[in-house]
Amino acid sequence: MNFSVEVKTSLKKGMLNPEASTIEKALALLDYDVNNTQTINIIKFDLDAESRDEAYNQVDQMCQKLLCNPVIHDYEIDICGE
Repeated sequence: MNFSVEVKTSLKKGMLNPEASTIEKALALLDYDVNNTQTINIIKFDLDAESRDEAYNQVDQMCQKLLCNPVIHDYEIDICGE
């Protein structure tokens, strides 16, 4: 079966996020009052697997081995399809 996969990665709470800090400062210069800015990366791909559970397990392994650093990142897996 073919599944559409979306993986969202973000820095864990307490980790410095220079990109988010830069965005927040730039918005302040434009007179926008924003706080608690965060950035999220989204990775999308299609995956062939026997079942939704197998697809989830494969993607979880991908996240732990390559797509993110589990020490500093949180990740969320969304699987759509059959």
